[in-house]
Amino acid sequence: MRTQIEQYIIDRIRERREILGISQENLAFSLGFESQGYISKIESINPKYDDSYNINHLNEIAKILKCSPKDFWPEMPL
Repeated sequence: MRTQIEQYIIDRIRERREILGISQENLAFSLGFESQGYISKIESINPKYDDSYNINHLNEIAKILKCSPKDFWPEMPL
């Protein structure tokens, strides 16, 4: 099961990705994955999946989404 902070970050990334019109597939390929499956599992609300992004992913995603990694984090602790 994901932690509250993991889910918060996943939700912020998904929102930014959708605003920019970037598909799960394009994000996955930009991160070097061969399919969208990894991103799909991360963004899934299915409790059987507990995958989340690591620090390196957050940095690369910020480059792809043209923002700061800080944009994914809450202003105050959860």
